[in-house]
Amino acid sequence: MLNVQTMSGKTCLVTGATSGIGKETAIQLAGMGANVIIVARGEARGEAAAGEIRRHVPEARVENLTADLSSLAQVRRLADEVTARHDRLDVLVNNAGVIMTRRKLTVDGLETTFATNHLAPFLLTTQLLDLLRHSAPARVVTVSSGAHRSARSIPWHDMARGKPDYGLSKLCNILFTVELAKRTAGTGVTANCLHPGFIRTELGREVTGVAGAMLKLILRLRPGPATGAKTSVYLATSPEVEGVTGGYFFKCKPTRPSALATDAEAAARLWTLSEELTNA
Repeated sequence: MLNVQTMSGKTCLVTGATSGIGKETAIQLAGMGANVIIVARGEARGEAAAGEIRRHVPEARVENLTADLSSLAQVRRLADEVTARHDRLDVLVNNAGVIMTRRKLTVDGLETTFATNHLAPFLLTTQLLDLLRHSAPARVVTVSSGAHRSARSIPWHDMARGKPDYGLSKLCNILFTVELAKRTAGTGVTANCLHPGFIRTELGREVTGVAGAMLKLILRLRPGPATGAKTSVYLATSPEVEGVTGGYFFKCKPTRPSALATDAEAAARLWTLSEELTNA
């Protein structure tokens, strides 16, 4: 790995960094000299990931924090821990995500896909917003997906506790970014999201049966996490996007998402709903 210290002195937080795109993002940021905070559901898995990052980047400065992002209380605790330990946060990468094929409620009584993929990054970001503003210029990068195009409408009254819908949760990532960019305009905090591509990761591990078997076969032919992390790292570090906000990117280029994903009224309504559901 080319070790260019372009992020020296900067602190980056990456969720879902124990495998796949998240771990590769953390490796690349560490290789650029950043202080990297990784978030894992379990301490042992987090320590294993931190050790692997150090094997790739021997001089890496890596901190492992533990939180189950499906739990609103644990997301709050994570934000409090970051704020207590660090006086600045230059980059927040909301990478963690799940795909569920069966309806499962969290400890808060919320549908797991929606809670983990949307409410967790919403709550974590808003809880860390003062620290990000204090650290400006700072960046919020949220991993969405081209799967957002499968969501043709928003079931406002059923979204939080209804059936799992990965595409809908990824649509929410974009709408969240649109509204966050609006609310942080002029503060030095930028917000962008991205489609990493159809990448070989462990994201579909919850998919079982025939669909799960087919997915595993297809994923063997797809590019690996290093390819999927490129746009996340680009948005987190590149001077080319300094000051750019509210964008949706693919292959390090701005790309137009679905029409629904650019609906300003939907973005504002989602923000209000998210505040209500998280008591933010």
